[in-house]
Amino acid sequence: QLTGGKTAAGEAAERQALPTGTQAVGRGAGTVGGGSRMEGYDKKFLEIEERFLAGEIVPNGLKDAKIRALIGLACLTALHTTEELPQKVRETVDSGASVTEVKETLYHTTSYIGFPRVKEALSAVNDTLREAGLDPEEEDQGTVTPQTRLEKGLAVQVEIFGNSIYAMRKNAPAETRHIQDCLSANCFGDYYTSGTLDLKMRELITFPVICAIGGCEPQATAHAKANLNVGNTKQTLIEAVTTCLPYIGYPRALNALSCIDNACK
Repeated sequence: QLTGGKTAAGEAAERQALPTGTQAVGRGAGTVGGGSRMEGYDKKFLEIEERFLAGEIVPNGLKDAKIRALIGLACLTALHTTEELPQKVRETVDSGASVTEVKETLYHTTSYIGFPRVKEALSAVNDTLREAGLDPEEEDQGTVTPQTRLEKGLAVQVEIFGNSIYAMRKNAPAETRHIQDCLSANCFGDYYTSGTLDLKMRELITFPVICAIGGCEPQATAHAKANLNVGNTKQTLIEAVTTCLPYIGYPRALNALSCIDNACK
């Protein structure tokens, strides 16, 4: 599901300086900052977390380590848990993700959580990459121009959601039609058309990010359906929710499962 971007050959030499540590489970998997600030004080809590992650989340969550890490990175960004990001970035790169895949994942969340949170997350991610000896600069993945972003974004919308997009735009009140143009040009034109992450991966990022925000069940249901439209399965969506459960908690996870069920009707 991940294509393009810097290859392993382009980053292998840089990655060897990456600090080693917990990969997908253990204290670092969900409690960055928990190492130095909590260790020695909250041993029981950290043991519960480690047992929960290793025994229940990893076996039932997303199976691909790189995709699992990228989804976790997106979810932490959505939740504005910047302190957790450095360990997750290390885990993501350890799993084989390129700098471009990491950056494109964060950029993709912007339409759902806004520029300020993503910019703050990018600052933490860039610092972590530099500390690891990796160049934070990604290769330009843009495929649109200011003149084509609306047209190409609308085409991606229709590819994902079908011709109902035309009706939605037509029926929008005159005073809010500019929002429809923003949605097509910015959300879909600026981000969905970029390289490295294909539509399946971008929709797989979008769904748990919206679920993490909470209170956006209509949009979550629409993007659960979009995931099915681009080739992700119901089981994959359930695994994505399971992977994000330690971050978002049970109420939002259960709401996400309801959105999946509704999308499958």
